[in-house]
Amino acid sequence: MTTEQNPFKPLLIGVTGGSGSGKSSFIRRLRERFSENDLCILPQDEYYRPLEEQKSDERGQVNFDLPRSFDKKAFVADVHRLINGETVERAEYVYNVASASSNIQQFKPAPIIVVEGLFVFHYKKVAPLFDLKIFINTKDNLTVIRRIYRDQLERSASLDLILYQFEHHVMPAYEKYILPYKDDADLVINNNRDFERGLDVLAGYMENYLSKVAKTHG
Repeated sequence: MTTEQNPFKPLLIGVTGGSGSGKSSFIRRLRERFSENDLCILPQDEYYRPLEEQKSDERGQVNFDLPRSFDKKAFVADVHRLINGETVERAEYVYNVASASSNIQQFKPAPIIVVEGLFVFHYKKVAPLFDLKIFINTKDNLTVIRRIYRDQLERSASLDLILYQFEHHVMPAYEKYILPYKDDADLVINNNRDFERGLDVLAGYMENYLSKVAKTHG
């Protein structure tokens, strides 16, 4: 698809929320509802800088919860490429591994582009581009429980490390770089029990947009 073939500017949707809020699960469920021809999802997590470039705290623990933890320049450039109808290629990021993965992912332009991540509303060169801003909201006690479950299962992290990171990295970043943008969101989806109703609302909005695109092409 090129911008000449599609008279519509892609609908750009931003999705954010704190670590453990359920963003990944929400995005996964959204992905299931739409084809790749209709929806492109660009996760900010794929733009983490290599491990050797990450900042460590006074205890020597790497802090992945900072805006500088990501390659902002590449991220912003790729968002613009997708908007302009270009395909983006990106080496898959593997958590806590120094070298980049050899697995190259393709993100193809589509009528709807969802950009998801911790700091997508904080980056001043990205936030104004969004046509719709979504904030996934979850109680703090639930986010830490989800972090414990995820990091122990997927990353073999110790409970001591998980709780240390949550107190010294995750929550300070959330309060400074994520929560202040909640009031700017067009839709706040509470995920304390589940996000089904919020998912239905967003999916319905997207389906309506796609129907307009189809009528234009028809």
